[in-house]
Amino acid sequence: MKYVKILFVVTLMGAMCSCASLPFVGKKKADKTVYAFGVAASFLDTLVYYTDVQLLDSVQLDANGFLPRQEMYSIQLKDYLEGHLLKSGRTCMIYYKSSKKKADKEMSKVLGKYKKNKSNSLIHIDPKEFKFTKPEEQ
Repeated sequence: MKYVKILFVVTLMGAMCSCASLPFVGKKKADKTVYAFGVAASFLDTLVYYTDVQLLDSVQLDANGFLPRQEMYSIQLKDYLEGHLLKSGRTCMIYYKSSKKKADKEMSKVLGKYKKNKSNSLIHIDPKEFKFTKPEEQ
């Protein structure tokens, strides 16, 4: 009889645990879009290059809200500047948000800091010439 009671308690606990996860069964994780823009500046030059806010295809933020392989997007911008515009020695940064409105607000804030210094020249990178692409998985 003692073993029957233990078996009953274990079965009951298992049923309770599976019922607790029942609301999550069948719910698909909503695909969140990611919007990003890039900024490239140099400590030795007053030219600051920036991209438009772009939708990143097939990209989701991880569980902690970070952009997977974020450094690869910065490298894409750096490669574009060095290869097409022959501008080396730039520090490239990528900013990302889950909504376009938040990304536009962040972009205004970041570019506003560069505009405060009157000697800086902001140069827009045409989206027809440069677009972020999802890095290849290795």
